[in-house]
Amino acid sequence: MQTPSPVVLIMTTAPDIETARTIARALVEGNVAACVSIGQPVLSIYRWQGTIEETSEIPLQIKTSAARYQQVEAAIKAAHPYDVPEIIAVSVQAGLPIYLNWVRDVTAPSSHA
Repeated sequence: MQTPSPVVLIMTTAPDIETARTIARALVEGNVAACVSIGQPVLSIYRWQGTIEETSEIPLQIKTSAARYQQVEAAIKAAHPYDVPEIIAVSVQAGLPIYLNWVRDVTAPSSHA
């Protein structure tokens, strides 16, 4: 029996709601994410090219299987206007088993759910 792919939570931000929605829909429609939650705007404070910047951004939480990480990363980079978009993946250590199984099922390569 094949070991199921671990579930990962991938975080990114977008400059506006339109970009966030475009990324989210591409990931879900492309069958590489089970769900993308788009949050309310946050204020990001960061250093960029020697200057401290403050920017309003839209956070996205992407639920997928670890097997789909590379495809998610590629899709975000293709749709994202930033030169260096935030893309961070965190392994899910525990969760409701039926939910985690749903994420794996929806993002399985042969899935059309």
